[in-house]
Amino acid sequence: MEIRTEDNGSKGRYIATVEGHEAEMTYSRASPHLIIVDHTGVPDALRGKGVGQALAAHAVEAARKGGWKIMPLCPFMRAQAMRHKEWSDAVDL
Repeated sequence: MEIRTEDNGSKGRYIATVEGHEAEMTYSRASPHLIIVDHTGVPDALRGKGVGQALAAHAVEAARKGGWKIMPLCPFMRAQAMRHKEWSDAVDL
């Protein structure tokens, strides 16, 4: 699954296109060292296919590479972060 990033400096999103459907995880940049993930949207046609999980893992890897932390206000991202304790270096719960 390919995930691309759209970023305008203060806001952005990670986008996965699968089977002609687009899923997204949106975020806002609170500071150079913190992004706030505020929404994850996965169309019904893609539910149960691991697309939301892939977006969450992508966000964590981007945070690690970029040297910032994620504050998960999105309920889905927060639940994923609580399940994946190995993400604690990149997620600020």
